[in-house]
Amino acid sequence: MKQEIPADDRSLNASALDALQEAREMPPGAERSDALKRAGLLRRVADDRGLTAPKRGRPRKSSG
Repeated sequence: MKQEIPADDRSLNASALDALQEAREMPPGAERSDALKRAGLLRRVADDRGLTAPKRGRPRKSSG
């Protein structure tokens, strides 16, 4: 059974993705750095709530 994600949580994930895209399009400088930090914070909050998908690709090698 698929778990429903509340609308405000979906918008949090979308906001994180939008903020990251906007920050990446800014010219280098302090404003861009601050925007990237805010986007990262939103992304971590969404990730803590389990809203972001894992990155695709090969998993990291274990060190043991």
